[in-house]
Amino acid sequence: MSDAKTVIQQGQAVLGIEFGSTRIKAVLTDDEGHPIAQGSHTWENQLENGFWTYSLDAVWKGLQDCYASLRKDVKEQYGEEITSLAALGISAMMHGYMPFAADGRMLAPFRTWRNTNTGQAAAELSSLFCFNIPLRWSISHLYQCILDGEQHVGDIAFLTTLAGYVHWQLTGEKVLGVGDASGMIPVDPATRQYDAAMVEKFEALVAPKGYGWTLSAILPRVLQAGEAAGTLTPEGAALLDPSGHLRPGVPFCPPEGDAGTGMAATNAVRPRTGNVSAGTSSFSMIVLEKNLSRPYEVIDIVTTPDGNPVAMVHCNNCTSDINAWAQVFAQFQQLMGQPADMGTIFTRLFQVALEGDADCGGVLAYNYISGEPVTGLSEGRPMVVRSPQDRFTLANLMRSHLYAAVCGLKIGNDILFNEEKIAVDRITGHGGYFKTPGVGARILAAALSSPISVMETAGEGGAWGIALLACYMVKGGGQPLDQWLDSAVFAGSKGVEIAPSPEDVAGFNAYISSFTRGLDIERAAVACKA
Repeated sequence: MSDAKTVIQQGQAVLGIEFGSTRIKAVLTDDEGHPIAQGSHTWENQLENGFWTYSLDAVWKGLQDCYASLRKDVKEQYGEEITSLAALGISAMMHGYMPFAADGRMLAPFRTWRNTNTGQAAAELSSLFCFNIPLRWSISHLYQCILDGEQHVGDIAFLTTLAGYVHWQLTGEKVLGVGDASGMIPVDPATRQYDAAMVEKFEALVAPKGYGWTLSAILPRVLQAGEAAGTLTPEGAALLDPSGHLRPGVPFCPPEGDAGTGMAATNAVRPRTGNVSAGTSSFSMIVLEKNLSRPYEVIDIVTTPDGNPVAMVHCNNCTSDINAWAQVFAQFQQLMGQPADMGTIFTRLFQVALEGDADCGGVLAYNYISGEPVTGLSEGRPMVVRSPQDRFTLANLMRSHLYAAVCGLKIGNDILFNEEKIAVDRITGHGGYFKTPGVGARILAAALSSPISVMETAGEGGAWGIALLACYMVKGGGQPLDQWLDSAVFAGSKGVEIAPSPEDVAGFNAYISSFTRGLDIERAAVACKA
């Protein structure tokens, strides 16, 4: 305690804040990157006028509440107030669409990664660039707005992501880390800047519209991990900490997306390493040694925070339906007059899943709260499907939900491992899906037919990852990011590796076969607006 207390007193602590899909989390570390305090705020997206969004009011109230929660934790643990920091970093769910006018007005509500209305734009841009452009990328949203004739487009002076927006408001700097930037429009791996040829093609494509801007002029400036990205302004300090205790002048690292922070938090930024983040959404990140042979619609090419190419499989749906079922079981427990502790409920439900049949006894779950691009669904209908002869037990029901949560990841990664023959030395899991020891990792190992590691720090998540990137900026000493993480953060880190069992692999393969055939049921439910 005394060491952490001194670090806080001397303003040498480092803070990372991440805007996740359901939680804003802050992690405070010491000057060596070890977590010493945290805070959080729960929030939820809203479906308004057909778009998944969060209001700007929710962004700032959530940030302030999260920071207040951190201050409270520091007070209770160390009896100290945070007045200064060695470094600070902001990260958020990747991509999406946040356009602003020259006077700083937001021109359209924030459109998150969850929106799937950009199909025409993504398809046309993928063809134009000869490069897979996903539905959620900023360039897809921008071009779809152009195709739809939205009036605000002509007034755009700045286009950014959620992480870039919050960073801008706190520092005055319109910048973005290369990992998050690579999901606005592709990044050239040679220059580690926006791909100049693609920018030129896009500008030529929209030139007949006569807008008073060019793409290169409205995008954030791209920075790599380790570069300085501005300092906390007096206005930013008041936004973050309305109590007035935090002083301005704190240096910021480049703002990043949650994929980049996940790579940092799992020490997976070197080629032949990978990680899987599984929570509200899920994504796998495999750092590539070579380019893929061709574009694939379900594989996105982004970068590590220091600019190395990464094959990303992103799924819009993961644990949200599991959460909904857990709430139902909690309600039943309350109905029976018993206390309902959600942590215990999740743990027991995850554990009982391992008692189910390897193929879930024929029970199928579709966890599609929203559309799922990996399987071509523009909308979602969560459902459980079974035939009369299937073994419908609690264990099989929960195992089916855990399988469904990673089916999309399997579909995408089968392409990487089976068709592209990508080699991986280590895949590390993190996020809520892996919180119950030995369960999520075992299921994912079966899905990917590959060993999965889970570190002791897996629960710290992306807020810790962006704190590490902030720490690297001030403590890296010119070392490459992967070497610094190895030596300064993860040396001697303990973790557990779970290898896939032949029975689990065979069971998951049988399940995914039935799951894929049954997608017509999901499509029919969407078509009839059930």
